[in-house]
Amino acid sequence: MKMPDCRHARSTPTSYVGAALLLTLAAGLSANADTPPTAAYNVRTYGTKGDGETLDTKAIQNAVDACHTNGGGTVHVPAGTYLTGTVFLRSHVQLYLDAGAVLLGSTNLDDYPEVEQGFCSYTNNYTVSALIYTENAEDVGIVGPGSICGQGAAFSGEYKRRPYLIRFVTCQGVRLRDVTLRDGAMWTVHFLASDDVCVDGITLRSRVNHNNDGLDIDCCRNVRVSNCDIWCGDDAIVLKSTGYRATQNVAISNCVLSTLCNALKMGTESNGGFQQVTISNCVIYETRLAGVALEVVDGGTMDGITVSNLTMKDVGCPLFIRLGNRARPPKKDMERPGIGALRNVTISSIEASGANGTGCSITGLSGHPVENVTLSNLRFTFKGGEQAVEHWYDVPEKEADYPEYRMFGTLPAYGVFCRHVSNLRMDGVDLRCEEADSRPALLCHDVDGLEVQRLHAMASPDHAAVVGLRDVRDAIVQACKPSAKAPAFVRIDGPRTADINLLWNDLDEATAAFTAGDDVPAQAVRVVAPGSPAR
Repeated sequence: MKMPDCRHARSTPTSYVGAALLLTLAAGLSANADTPPTAAYNVRTYGTKGDGETLDTKAIQNAVDACHTNGGGTVHVPAGTYLTGTVFLRSHVQLYLDAGAVLLGSTNLDDYPEVEQGFCSYTNNYTVSALIYTENAEDVGIVGPGSICGQGAAFSGEYKRRPYLIRFVTCQGVRLRDVTLRDGAMWTVHFLASDDVCVDGITLRSRVNHNNDGLDIDCCRNVRVSNCDIWCGDDAIVLKSTGYRATQNVAISNCVLSTLCNALKMGTESNGGFQQVTISNCVIYETRLAGVALEVVDGGTMDGITVSNLTMKDVGCPLFIRLGNRARPPKKDMERPGIGALRNVTISSIEASGANGTGCSITGLSGHPVENVTLSNLRFTFKGGEQAVEHWYDVPEKEADYPEYRMFGTLPAYGVFCRHVSNLRMDGVDLRCEEADSRPALLCHDVDGLEVQRLHAMASPDHAAVVGLRDVRDAIVQACKPSAKAPAFVRIDGPRTADINLLWNDLDEATAAFTAGDDVPAQAVRVVAPGSPAR
């Protein structure tokens, strides 16, 4: 996909064009709509050339500083191409980019002064410069139909030689609205330890360098992201917690995402945890890794997550959930964190097609399970074409490894592999493959409290079973139907197996309701056929 030249701003009309734009500029509205109108500051007045060749950094900064000193307002950037190094935004300053206005990042690293952030975070080890930088500010924003281009392909080397495009650190009241962001050298937008953040209607195109994340929301609270179109090289919208401050109260909705990595992700950095996050109504396409990745590997607690109403096409896998133990602290000389927690996750109404043959996974650690996960109304279609392995549960733990959906290799289940999970609910899940695949659809290992209802799964005579349970306790599998004949619906193994209930499943296409290994305790399984009363 060839993207337009950075020097040409987006020309699509927005609510700021025409009369609305004139009113906005005349009133000089601040980034907070409730703030009284103040004067607008035109960067041309402060000596910018806007020719794409003359370095305009000082003139733009003078306009920002004057606006801030006089109580705040709008810094107006009219049509033109403004070559610039780092611009420092200040409190109560809104940067407004006209249609046809382009802030063009300098390709000289010397034009990006290093800034050591005050907030303790693992990102102290990452990039220390940005094209637009703001720290300890309030009521600040970047809006308008213009664009910002970082010319990121011109930078190479380690993190610190590749500046962020935009960075807000410990800010309050941040607005990023309607602008087009292009070609960052590193992460495109990083919000760190900031509160009351609103991102709305941006277009982001950044796939020219390493670590080209779209939006990084890190240790932030009270965040809204909506109506964004993101096409990037690394994770598209990623929540992080690189310091001991939770990322919490986050709502993400109505976005269109494509990336070479993960589309919607929490982690890998999880030190402060993630609390109360909702993701809804998004479209994901042409994404190389996971559509949704929920990861806790550096301590911290993930709690209260809902994901709903997504459609995905051509993703690596639809869903990856991982509680691990990389245990990396926010600073290298700090004590390593303990194992975190991942609980209370609800995922519903997802349509995903074109996933590869790896499969999805939900995995915790022995003694540290993923807790309270509900999956409902999901339809996942995988490429398939894989052969069943002899030992279904011989999957390495990889406790300390970097989390990624392919970390275990091709999974022994074509649909979902679950291990070390407590209280897993699946209702109305449909699993299928484009090509014949002899692996089970669902495998559960060391799961305590399992409820599977209305599972509809592709099966074939090559399947030893459609569902595999090993050392599963307190399970109900009911009202399920394999889609083709298989030797058994469920294969049960493990000496810790107990209280397995197979209730009212439609097994016309299965030779047997279940088969059990020699190590399964007697009386561990109960079967109730369709039409039979409960006992």
